[in-house]
Amino acid sequence: MNHIFHISNRFRGYLPVIVDVETGGFNHQTDALLEVAAVMIDPQDDGTLLRGATIRHHVKPFQGANLEPASLAVNKIDPDHPLRLAIDEKDALNDIFKKIRETMQELSCKRAILVGHNASFDLNFINEAAKRCSLKRNPFHPFSCFDTATLCGVTYGHTVLARAVELAGFEWDAEQAHGAAYDAEKTADIFCDVVNRFNPIFHKNMS
Repeated sequence: MNHIFHISNRFRGYLPVIVDVETGGFNHQTDALLEVAAVMIDPQDDGTLLRGATIRHHVKPFQGANLEPASLAVNKIDPDHPLRLAIDEKDALNDIFKKIRETMQELSCKRAILVGHNASFDLNFINEAAKRCSLKRNPFHPFSCFDTATLCGVTYGHTVLARAVELAGFEWDAEQAHGAAYDAEKTADIFCDVVNRFNPIFHKNMS
């Protein structure tokens, strides 16, 4: 890729990485991480952002993890399904972190910043899993994030992801919703659209 535009200058040296997690509940300390997806950003020479590659892993619940039936009913995950092909959360995060670090190096970024819809939820689960697995090279900023729920409210007047996706001109498939890869990709589309809409303001301030 030929990057005349440097994304490192757009976000103060940070690389936005869109993340979605599917879990066994709302408590990041006790509930299982069941699926994780990360979407890379593909910056264009003119400064616009496009959705890039997706990495997704099904994750085995950690030993002693809590699984709330209500959460499993929403994300439709059967943790014990023989065809789920889940891997240990340490292996899943190592693979995703490795790709993020490679992309950071390629794009001259010093750190990654998590982008998510209600991003603190995803960041808390990622940070807790990294801590549980004793992973020392978590590329994400430990507490800062970009929340697309807020960005959607400002840009489209709606905070619900499905509605914002439609208002932005993208298709939404309710049957695929609550899958980590699908939700992360739609969140990436939204993030790129919002950033691209605000690019004229950014470039005016930089001139």
